[in-house]
Amino acid sequence: MPVYPVAAGFATSCASPGCWCRDRRPCYPSDLDDAQWAMLEPRAREVMAELTVAVGRPMVHDLRAMCDAVAYVVKSGVEWRALPVDFPPREAVNAVFERWNGRGLPQALVTRLRELLRRHQGRAVQPTACIVDSQMVKAHDTVGRATSGYHGGKKITGRGRHVAVDTEGWLLALVVTAASVSDKAGAKLLLIRLFDAFCTLKIMWADTGYNGKPLEKYARAVAAITVEVVARTSPHSFRVLRRRWVVERTFGWLMRYRRLARDYERTTANAEAMIYWATVLIMTRRLARYETGRSPVRRWGGERPRPTGQTALLAGSAVVALCGDRYPASGR
Repeated sequence: MPVYPVAAGFATSCASPGCWCRDRRPCYPSDLDDAQWAMLEPRAREVMAELTVAVGRPMVHDLRAMCDAVAYVVKSGVEWRALPVDFPPREAVNAVFERWNGRGLPQALVTRLRELLRRHQGRAVQPTACIVDSQMVKAHDTVGRATSGYHGGKKITGRGRHVAVDTEGWLLALVVTAASVSDKAGAKLLLIRLFDAFCTLKIMWADTGYNGKPLEKYARAVAAITVEVVARTSPHSFRVLRRRWVVERTFGWLMRYRRLARDYERTTANAEAMIYWATVLIMTRRLARYETGRSPVRRWGGERPRPTGQTALLAGSAVVALCGDRYPASGR
């Protein structure tokens, strides 16, 4: 039974019995609207055509419903079995998620969307500088001991996310390791992926955790990249650090997706895929904003719009009147 029924005679449900994914309407906050889907669909179909390894049975479920289902899991942080019934069956969604992650679909989507974003922002397609940092997150009991560890500095048992972003904060490379792996060891793995994907990088900014001659020599030898450490000048007060704030903002973007607040994935490959899918959603929304010319919606207090000055004044007057009735002037 569909959650959003259609008129009789106009049903366009897919070939899978009992599935109405082609008739669903976007209703969740994680669903892509028409402008966002118009931006993502051609890139997704191009990448799927390039990564297809064999011609076989075509997918019967709607591609938009599949993407919305993955976005629902990443944004809401629910289990696969908790997918609402208006999405395709969770076995089908999980199978497509695993198959395309193994072929590198989310990484390729991130690359194409990043190139478009850099053009919109007036930058060259290939970056020449990057910022690296790491983030430690706690691991759920579904994470095995072989891929998790204890980080003595953060006092966290879980996994570490080592990321490299460009000067606008868009993801360039990613490595997920056990939390016991040091920043310098994670940076070496990150440099290998950066070298495989880019040949124009010249400089890499990092914090003091990446300081040291061995890493600097390794970066020069492997990727011809100069490592510049941006140290904190005032350790006991808040300062916006040069270049380093960009990657911290990227972590803030990713933490809005609840599936990333804690690591639930059984493999590091799936953990990386979740981060890539969250990045795809962030980039798609930004590109749709550029294409449609819509300004970002400024919100206050969650989903409630910021009250106007007149509304705030009326609310304040009501509070004063209420307090005046409740507490007379003689008792103030």
